[in-house]
Amino acid sequence: MTSLRIAVAGAGLIGRRHIELIAANPRCELAAVVDPAPSAVEIAAGAGVPRFQTLGELFAAGRPDAVILATPNRLHVPGATECVAAGVPALIEKPVAEEFSEALALAEAAEAAGVPLLVGHHRRHSPILGRARELVEEGALGRLVAVQGSAIFYKPDDYFDAAPWRREAGGGPVLINLIHEIDNLRFLCGDIVSVQACTSNATRGFPVEDTAAIVLRFANGALGTFLLSDAAASERSWEQTSGENPDYPTHPEENCYVLAGTDGSLAVPTMRLRTYPDRDKRSWWEPFETSTAHVDRADPLAAQLEHFLAVIRGEQPPLATVRDAAETLRVTRAVAEAARTGGVVETGSLTPSRG
Repeated sequence: MTSLRIAVAGAGLIGRRHIELIAANPRCELAAVVDPAPSAVEIAAGAGVPRFQTLGELFAAGRPDAVILATPNRLHVPGATECVAAGVPALIEKPVAEEFSEALALAEAAEAAGVPLLVGHHRRHSPILGRARELVEEGALGRLVAVQGSAIFYKPDDYFDAAPWRREAGGGPVLINLIHEIDNLRFLCGDIVSVQACTSNATRGFPVEDTAAIVLRFANGALGTFLLSDAAASERSWEQTSGENPDYPTHPEENCYVLAGTDGSLAVPTMRLRTYPDRDKRSWWEPFETSTAHVDRADPLAAQLEHFLAVIRGEQPPLATVRDAAETLRVTRAVAEAARTGGVVETGSLTPSRG
């Protein structure tokens, strides 16, 4: 099978990780690095590939098989639009866009041109989430009733010193971190139709929130709560419990999600499953049968690259499409709106013109 040539646009932290993954995969090779920053020259030279300042320069020099867009958020849609115009498949880092309307326009352009785009919600490629989703779909929990989630962690001071905009509106955990969690919950439990939220900046005192409490209503009737904070000393977050990112210390005995149905519950990522031995005798007086669902662990980013190669070859449709990622963005924006207004926000009420 011919090795696919992939260019990486954006040589920052996540871009360099993509470069490492490409180098480790025998089914693809790095075609070029695209980044105007002077530091990209050394990165490209170290990888033995040319460096271009723009996607336009890259496409003028020769068409790669695909592009990974690891650029700043504001450049995701312009870069993906250039790839679509050039007929080049792309993997777009999340969030797919800054505004819902931009994401929809991009989806329509890609669909009209027949160019596949994959959005980098890489946790969808996690074997843990994949197995949890299977259990829900197989009916192991019965009808889904309630969902609890958390992303509670402590960001150090230098996180804000390195990027002072994180102390201002738009820089809090709702718009930076929650989009990952919303996508996880949508992937596990289905679409979210309305949200309520309240936020606080009482701990850090920044103009932007540091903590949020959120209520979610799913299309299937289930209700959920989610607690989010970047100022609380806790390990109950995906990164600190799943063990999938070696940059974070791991607490494998803890969970960040609990899914509960009429017949049982599943704690994630420990994958502890509790069900009634006899579903005809469901009662809080009856003991549960406890087991652990088996998962073959793997790096979601590496699995995402394998999937992207299949998307490029036309063997699989994108697991996270632009339209799907747009819905995740819309729900996240709805949470911010609910916190601002103090009311219930129907996610469908956020029209493309409002973002």
